[in-house]
Amino acid sequence: MSYTEAKERYAELGVDTQKAIDRLKKASLSLHCWQGDDVRGFDTDPDKPLTGGIQTTGNYPGRARTPEELMSDIDEVRSLVPGRVKMNLHASYAIMNESNGGWVDRDRLEPKHFAAWVDFCRERKMGCDFNPTFFSHPKCDPLTLASPNKDTRDFWIEHGKACIRISSYLAKELGETCIMNIWTGDGSKDIPADRLTPRERYRESIDAILSEPYSFDEVKPTIESKVFGIGVESYTVGSSEFALSYAAFNRDKCIPLMDNGHYHPTEVVSDKIPALLAFFPEIALHITRPVRWDSDHVVLFDDETREIAKEIVRCGGLEGRVHMALDYFDASINRISAWVTGFRNTEKALLYALLTPNDDLRRLQDESRFTELMVRQEELKTMPFGDVWNEYCSQCGVPADGQWFGEIERYEKDVLSQRK
Repeated sequence: MSYTEAKERYAELGVDTQKAIDRLKKASLSLHCWQGDDVRGFDTDPDKPLTGGIQTTGNYPGRARTPEELMSDIDEVRSLVPGRVKMNLHASYAIMNESNGGWVDRDRLEPKHFAAWVDFCRERKMGCDFNPTFFSHPKCDPLTLASPNKDTRDFWIEHGKACIRISSYLAKELGETCIMNIWTGDGSKDIPADRLTPRERYRESIDAILSEPYSFDEVKPTIESKVFGIGVESYTVGSSEFALSYAAFNRDKCIPLMDNGHYHPTEVVSDKIPALLAFFPEIALHITRPVRWDSDHVVLFDDETREIAKEIVRCGGLEGRVHMALDYFDASINRISAWVTGFRNTEKALLYALLTPNDDLRRLQDESRFTELMVRQEELKTMPFGDVWNEYCSQCGVPADGQWFGEIERYEKDVLSQRK
């Protein structure tokens, strides 16, 4: 079936495919830099083990080792994905050299350490989001913002404040709001003796970070929750209840962020999106694929990804209420392919949601016509979605499905294989 025929089929349902495509073109999706180098960053020994609840599986050849290699890989990804790409950096990706004063610790980071990233984003007309890096550092004892050691907390508070200043710099230089996400792996491997006091310290530490001056129009700090992870199997300080409560009591300073890998296996973020939007003007998402736990697998075009996209679209999230970013890191396969696959699948899910006659389905629900609602929803699954997706890719100037993997193979042969 051609796109023209697919367009006509959707028109019969009252769906304008071009309007759906145009709407998606305007929505930005944040591309996470850490997929390209296994969350190693540039501020410490690149061969160090990851700590603080972070783990990357695999050792596929071709990992980016320098800022230049990582930027080259990101450009390769951008050439293969449709839509509006936004950059997403961790503080550990600071670029420190003799020209900007050399190495400094994380509590002394400055905007100048990200000037090269600003140049990179500006040339490509991208905004940039930012994340303090509260892991894989000697100052994790193993806690950070919730540590009983005041010197440890003070170090990480200063790191958070520095990241506020860097986020403001990114927003001003690139002319786009910077989402600055606060997440730590603070918690306990086994049953704790005190669950409250670490959370009180964590709350006070975040209060201190957010006391750093910033414009809420330019920088939107987010508080990300987690249920458990490696080393925090029994207790996580920044639980869902903590993160949501903090954001609710500080709505003029921050917004909540949900990572769909940070919940129990029977919980789904798709249902949580409209629940939060009933109370928060804005929320943020990290889109990943959990397998049993927060294992950060490459995003697929699966049921939950589609449901997440449906709720974003139905709730008006594409118009600024939902800030979307990817968050996964797979080193067991070609890293460029992992990036491209996850980005394309997220865009694909959003387009699929935009091609849904949501008003008609909502009316069926309100009129309790549940039999027809089920039938209509099932019939949508066999609509010629693929032809509209390929048209979207064509209009964005990137390869359609079935046409891009050859470029991945070429890049691996010509570029990645040369990295020893």
